[in-house]
Amino acid sequence: MTSPNSGAGASRRNFLGLVSLGAAAVAGGPLLAGCSEKPAGSGAAQNLDKFADLLPAHKDLALNLTPDVKGTRPVPDGYTKYPSTLVDAITDKPGTSGAQVTAMTPAWGPAPPGVAQNAYLQAVNAELGTPVNFTIQDGVTYADKLNAMLGARDVPELLCVPGWEVEKVPRFSEAAKAIFEDLTDYLKGDTVNAYPMLATFPTGAWRNAIWNERLMAVPNPTDGPFPWALFARKDMLDDRGLAIPKNLDELLTVAKEVTDPAKKVWAFSDIFAMIQMFHKVPGSKGGWRLKSDGTPEFKYETPEFRQALEVMAKIYKDGLVHPDLVASKGADAAQLFAANGQVVLHQAGVGMWQGAQAEHQKVNPKLNIQPVPIFSATGGDPLVWGDDEPISYTFVKKGLGKARVEELLRIINWCSAPMGTQEAQLRDYGVEGKHHTRTPNGPVKTELAFKEIGNQYFFISGRNPTIGPYPDTPNYVQDLVAYSNDMVKYLEKDPWDGVKLEMPAKYKANQVPTEDKLTDVLRGRRPLSDVDSIVQEWKANGGEEARQLLAGSLPKANR
Repeated sequence: MTSPNSGAGASRRNFLGLVSLGAAAVAGGPLLAGCSEKPAGSGAAQNLDKFADLLPAHKDLALNLTPDVKGTRPVPDGYTKYPSTLVDAITDKPGTSGAQVTAMTPAWGPAPPGVAQNAYLQAVNAELGTPVNFTIQDGVTYADKLNAMLGARDVPELLCVPGWEVEKVPRFSEAAKAIFEDLTDYLKGDTVNAYPMLATFPTGAWRNAIWNERLMAVPNPTDGPFPWALFARKDMLDDRGLAIPKNLDELLTVAKEVTDPAKKVWAFSDIFAMIQMFHKVPGSKGGWRLKSDGTPEFKYETPEFRQALEVMAKIYKDGLVHPDLVASKGADAAQLFAANGQVVLHQAGVGMWQGAQAEHQKVNPKLNIQPVPIFSATGGDPLVWGDDEPISYTFVKKGLGKARVEELLRIINWCSAPMGTQEAQLRDYGVEGKHHTRTPNGPVKTELAFKEIGNQYFFISGRNPTIGPYPDTPNYVQDLVAYSNDMVKYLEKDPWDGVKLEMPAKYKANQVPTEDKLTDVLRGRRPLSDVDSIVQEWKANGGEEARQLLAGSLPKANR
């Protein structure tokens, strides 16, 4: 899992990995109108509203699907019933050359088998007409692989770059200009009609795919604004006669009640991001907010962060976190939580919920994973981190030629088909009889599906976001939308909404080392008294540069 010192914009879902990267630099990025050019290493900012003419024209598909549960935007609508009839959205095979497509995507947990041993990949590739050969990289160390590839300028034809990794790459806009294809003229305006699935994506997602004043990637729109949730094994709490905690005192009391090392049960995984939210630590743009005088302030400098740090440090000191996670032995926190029951309260991306429930309830029918509603430890309304930026971006290797780029976009378009289409069912559920069984409520995955389907095609595409349906977890859609609709009203306001920031290279390079130092404090390897010096080092190593950039890039309405 990621180091959880990062804020909302730095993480998405349960497939997060957060490691600072370096990248090759070749050209500068633009700044806000009215600003003078600066070296890209000092950071840059773009007002995305300036580039409306570069965006694809939005056009919905006429699939006539009516949601069962309405989401409060930016929460998508929920569907509890699978469509009774499916349409063929794409009649011609998108691949025409027959030349193998190279792609790299992340996976968290065991990597699915390669194409030679994977019936799912073989089936989808047959429909594509041109085979996609995936290199699957461990999501936890994905940044390391990205760093090496970008540094060597040696990338596959299709590269998935998670949004939180983009934010960590020094001079990413420069690397993008040197390495990736400019897709503007392939997709802007009505040109996108050649790829009707891509035309359904929210305009806001496309807006975030702009670098260097050009459309440089296909975004994968988020299916929810929340980067983190705290999940409870409600079945285990029920067995102990304990309720889902509603405040910090209850949380810590429950944690001490359930922790029993003799039975190999501990309360928590690393829940520092949630402890920060409970204390209203800022999360916008990785942890920034505005002070009353309009000056940008980073979370390390706030009393709320210090409170959260002290609470989390005591949680570690009291032995409430699973020792394998404390020792950083590479233990799988999600497995300890959902499969083994050795962790009762687990911080994860919201996307962990359904998959873990579906997979592990087959072994443990009593399994009941539920979110803990976010509360305020300091009074008043809660503060919830979140944004509607894309989960990830698909970049196309530069220099492949127009025909190949168009073929790759057709493949991405096929992989982006929405629910209600034959293409989406194959992408999500594989082959009937092998990867899923048909039920009155829709397809249910088999064991082979869990082994072979690792969201490979999802990570080189996107889709118009919806929630569900999931017949193997019939209560999930209602539960998730209800939780999301309740939490969305507390979303933190981002003072830099609509501004794309390229943070200073020095700031980015120093972020993970700083987080490592704070992790040492949390886990008792350094004293709390070291925090002041750690923050001073952070300021000197890019923090002040970042503050200047943020102050100068504020939208006029927030100045």
